[in-house]
Amino acid sequence: MADNEVDSLPLVTRTLSALGGDVGKTRSLGMSRELAAPITTVWSAIAELERIPLWFMAVSGEARPGGRYQLDGNAGGEILVCEAPRMLGITWEYGGKVSYVTIELSETASGGTLFDFTHVADVDLDRWTEYGPGAVGVGWDLGLLGLARHVELGINTPIETPEWSASRQAKAFMATSSDLWAQAAINSGDDPEEARAAAARTTAAYTA
Repeated sequence: MADNEVDSLPLVTRTLSALGGDVGKTRSLGMSRELAAPITTVWSAIAELERIPLWFMAVSGEARPGGRYQLDGNAGGEILVCEAPRMLGITWEYGGKVSYVTIELSETASGGTLFDFTHVADVDLDRWTEYGPGAVGVGWDLGLLGLARHVELGINTPIETPEWSASRQAKAFMATSSDLWAQAAINSGDDPEEARAAAARTTAAYTA
């Protein structure tokens, strides 16, 4: 585990790609990070409903294929795939829109776990131009940080408390995350100037 929250951000590989359908509309956001914890520990943290509030947020539902889940005050959806301890696939239903999240786990040579995360969504092009991938990417970085703290360090409280969110360290984390997502957008072919301007707006929205 990195010494502080900001130092953990370069441990994540971020990718973006456009998929079929309307050009530039359907986007895939990917994150990959090795976690220093056994695959069974990581699987338990992401798939057992009683564990998720220890690093993310309160949730209710049924952890089985065809079951539904609901995050308190946030997204809900259907569990599409639940293949222990390798793959979890869910719909992410929020604000009247449906997107798809897949998490794949695999063992590493060091005895840790490679955590591969994909979020596929139809993106409003105007919103993408305004905020870029950081609009959701910063939130996912926060979630992955919470998971890493939980499985690597045994911390049983989510990172996003009101006190932490108002701190200088939190603002630095969100700004750095936003910049890294801008670089991922540039790497995927977005205009560099537009990507950096969108990142600045995302940072302002998260740190206001």
